[in-house]
Amino acid sequence: MIGLFIILIITWGLLHFFEKENLSVLGILPKKNNLSQFLIGLFFITLVSLLNIYIETFYLEIEWKLNTTDPITVLNAFWYHLKSALTEDLIFRGAILFILINKIGHKKAILISAILFGIYHWFSYGILEEKVILLIYVFLITGFTGYVWAYTFYKTKSMMMGLGFHIGVNFINTCFFESLPFGELIFQEVSRIELKDWNWLFFNLFKGLFPSIVTIIFVKNYYKKYVKKNNS
Repeated sequence: MIGLFIILIITWGLLHFFEKENLSVLGILPKKNNLSQFLIGLFFITLVSLLNIYIETFYLEIEWKLNTTDPITVLNAFWYHLKSALTEDLIFRGAILFILINKIGHKKAILISAILFGIYHWFSYGILEEKVILLIYVFLITGFTGYVWAYTFYKTKSMMMGLGFHIGVNFINTCFFESLPFGELIFQEVSRIELKDWNWLFFNLFKGLFPSIVTIIFVKNYYKKYVKKNNS
């Protein structure tokens, strides 16, 4: 929490120094519209993530078994992912992105944010010494995800929907797959068909890109139907 508090102070300082603005321009203050965007993002990405897992389960014939997990552990996991997602979003889709959009335009700013988010995951996943193909794969998947979430910030003028996306996808994956410090909260994998070579690559590209492709389509339609209507 101390680290998050420090990032909030730095965020406020950057906004004040460069743009003479405060945290409200990031859309993270507890207002009705901000909360609504967060819940929409969380609900939407939960459905998309579950669909993605269902496709993986069907295609790879995965067998699951139900784990016995107490509600406190589930709440602790959600709180952990909320803090970690908010920390990353403040860094990659907070003050710096807002300033860059105003200074160099949204297209370049979003692209820079996406590239940095992709590179960051080489370090957070601890894969710097792995094969180049894995580095490219992680950069492509996480970079494109970062692009979609940065685009969401630009379109909605708020971090909250993107934050809902971020928390939702991380938390749902934690319920099914191994992850530190929480993992396999609800289900544990028993068996699956193993893919090799090109089959493995194509399937994992689909698995990694599908949620972001669906999300950016959703955001564009959400913006057209609701955001423009509210601003008219």
